[in-house]
Amino acid sequence: MENKKKAVISSIIASGTDDLNVMFLSFSMASIISEFSLSGAQAGAIATITNLGMLLGGLIFGYLGDRYHKLNILKITLLIFSLASGAIAFAPSITMLYILRFIAGIGVGGEYGIALGIMAQIVPVHKMGRISALNGVAGQVGSITSAALAGLFLSHLGWRGLFLFGLAPLLLVLYMQVAIKDEKEFYPVKNDSALDKSEKINFAVLFKDLRTSYQTIALMLMCTVQIAGYFGMMNWLPTIMQEQAGLSVQGSSLWMISTIVGMSLGMVVFGRLFDQFGPRLMFGAFLLASAFGVYLFSQITSPLGMLFGGAMMGFFVNGMFPGYGATVSYLYPKSVQSMANNLILNVGRAVGGFSSMIIGIIMEHGNVTMVMLFLSCLYIFSFVVMLTIPGIKQKSFKKVYAQ
Repeated sequence: MENKKKAVISSIIASGTDDLNVMFLSFSMASIISEFSLSGAQAGAIATITNLGMLLGGLIFGYLGDRYHKLNILKITLLIFSLASGAIAFAPSITMLYILRFIAGIGVGGEYGIALGIMAQIVPVHKMGRISALNGVAGQVGSITSAALAGLFLSHLGWRGLFLFGLAPLLLVLYMQVAIKDEKEFYPVKNDSALDKSEKINFAVLFKDLRTSYQTIALMLMCTVQIAGYFGMMNWLPTIMQEQAGLSVQGSSLWMISTIVGMSLGMVVFGRLFDQFGPRLMFGAFLLASAFGVYLFSQITSPLGMLFGGAMMGFFVNGMFPGYGATVSYLYPKSVQSMANNLILNVGRAVGGFSSMIIGIIMEHGNVTMVMLFLSCLYIFSFVVMLTIPGIKQKSFKKVYAQ
């Protein structure tokens, strides 16, 4: 296999392994709540703290990824979140669990932008929608693997045993170290024509003028909604169905798998259509469908309806996730794309991560319908924000892709 293809594939798989680790929380939440006697807000804080770690990791490693050897920095992020996730199996208290999830978040937050930065250096911009989709699908494969492991082993090994599987990405680090040779694409971009000669490679480039500043902030807001919807549902719905709908861990795992399959199909469709029609049309269609879909899902009562409804909801709710990496690939210079991807996504994760805590509070005082109505309003807000970003209008998109 060509060396550059190995690098792209390894970067995609890396995204799958971080989702594998992150999703262990979804299936462990009920057991963790029981063992440490947590309130809904305390339990939701686990995901929120993880997302704050992701923000810090995204800032640190996004900068390092654009300034130094991308592949080496990627391997460091994998080491951090793998070792921290495995150590959670031995956490003696909720305080230590918070600390280890924060450290794991640092590694996960750094990985995303660097992996996409490697892809953007190798893959043409007009194919980044499809490649970003594959990157997203790898994440869903990691989530499905997490669900399968939970269904098979959680009742036997407990939540602590489940987190030991978080050490698995160490095998990928070993492969990357042995099998991938050095390439010029792994090094910082020099003499980037998209930058002024006086501009340095740092986060200031993402806010260099009013238009770029607004563009960056608007994408952060959209990504905040994306993460709020995803983590809010995936962290809480399995627990909700276990406790209120009476489903077993295996039953909620089956629902989770159907939802993730829907997400994966949505990403593939979104990525291919993104390369053809651009971000404005695709984000618009998927955001509106998500706003209506999550509310309609709350009206479903039968187990079979939940199974198919979850797949359809997942198709739209997380199908648009690849659009952020693909949009960054043509809106920002190559020399700062690791920083741009990590800043936009991880600010979204840090702020959107509070949805887990908010949903925990809503569930203590309300019901599932109120949760879904809250999420629907968020998607409408994201749709309005998207319409105000000048750089993703059809004329701008076609001009860049024609170059």
